[in-house]
Amino acid sequence: MVSAVEQLSRNANWGAFAKATELKKRIWFVILALLVFRLGTYIPIPGIDPHVWEGIFKQKSGGLLDMFNMFSGGSLSRMTIFALSIMPYISASIILQLATALSPKLEALKKEGESGRQKINQYTRYLTVFLAGIQSYGLAVGLENIQGTQGSAVLDPGMFFRASTVVTVVGGTMFLMWLGEQITSRGIGNGTSLIIFAGIVAGLPQALFQTLTLGQQGQISFIGILLIAAMVVGTVVFIVFMERAQRRILVQYPKRQVGAQQMTQASQNHLPLKLNMSGVIPPIFASSLLFLPMTIVGFSGVDAGDSFLTDLSRYMTTGHPVHMIAYASLIAFFAFFYTAVVFNPEENAEMLRKHGGFIPGIRPGKHTADFLDHVLTRITVLGALYLCFICLMPEFLIAEYSLPFYFGGTSLLIVVSVTMDTVAQINSHMLAHQYEGLVKRTRLTKGRK
Repeated sequence: MVSAVEQLSRNANWGAFAKATELKKRIWFVILALLVFRLGTYIPIPGIDPHVWEGIFKQKSGGLLDMFNMFSGGSLSRMTIFALSIMPYISASIILQLATALSPKLEALKKEGESGRQKINQYTRYLTVFLAGIQSYGLAVGLENIQGTQGSAVLDPGMFFRASTVVTVVGGTMFLMWLGEQITSRGIGNGTSLIIFAGIVAGLPQALFQTLTLGQQGQISFIGILLIAAMVVGTVVFIVFMERAQRRILVQYPKRQVGAQQMTQASQNHLPLKLNMSGVIPPIFASSLLFLPMTIVGFSGVDAGDSFLTDLSRYMTTGHPVHMIAYASLIAFFAFFYTAVVFNPEENAEMLRKHGGFIPGIRPGKHTADFLDHVLTRITVLGALYLCFICLMPEFLIAEYSLPFYFGGTSLLIVVSVTMDTVAQINSHMLAHQYEGLVKRTRLTKGRK
């Protein structure tokens, strides 16, 4: 099956792209919005000594803390207004989606259409404010308790610092949530994914520099660097292959009479079921949930005598079996959960029945729904295994050679998947613009005749 990039390269008419003013406006809007996001990652929280905090973060960094810092575009390591990034919004989305699946009232609200979706989005915003408020207050208290070699990073601890930190960080999170929604509606691609994508890509040059520095120091040989480069390229190729993989189910449509005399011909089509229908959502959701307890550990300021927090911090480090098992379990859970959210076998079976379509050898109605559910479950198992492999396989190398997180499977998965999705949307806008131009020329020709 031809990918979106190949379709764009084959069908692209760059003369038509120059005339596609709406598409260019959308692309420029995305670029400017991401530049605003990058600017915010360098605006520090008031009352923080950046030099002292830099030393403290190097002592505390490791495991999920580095992964969260990667998702935030380095905001956590610089302790800026976007320190929490867009993670509270993602956590709120997880909770609302789980509640929608469990609550009949929210499920009915979801089925109301656009009005119901707007209400659920509003609930998500309220929950985002609540979660961001709790996390930002915990962040402020933790900053006051953490002591580095140069003392505390907080210049003037107290309630004023806590209140200002909560207001600043919550405001930054809500601004990122609003910016992501604006990118989705007025730009190209999914705004939340693009913000995380921009944070990861911004750290790639530094990650490359760190890897080359490890090679100069003799910690990684020249052959090892070549093997790492080959692993990255191979991982990208494998991700592209798996993201394009589909199970195409044959659907036949019999002859039907339309109107008094017209008869449609029998036809057949395919119902494509992607191997990884959940996309990059499971790794992002799993990382977001794992970071919630680690926020307490990383910013609690307790000493090594607290056995529970010390053990929890050690278990959640990169490469530890407990961390890998928890991460893989959450990825697999969200792969099945989000697939069930985006694809409902009963609704698709009913839609096929209404349009007269049927799967050969399968009776319409409940039997078709059971067949689709059976196929979807089997390919989702493969999709979940693929996500677990991509996200966990590089952690062995990261734990062994202390490579930056940017070369991990999760970061590569997000970068490649978001790129493919954005290119596919650009291709759709290009094709729509060319179609509109063809329709206009056809109407103009008929008018002249």
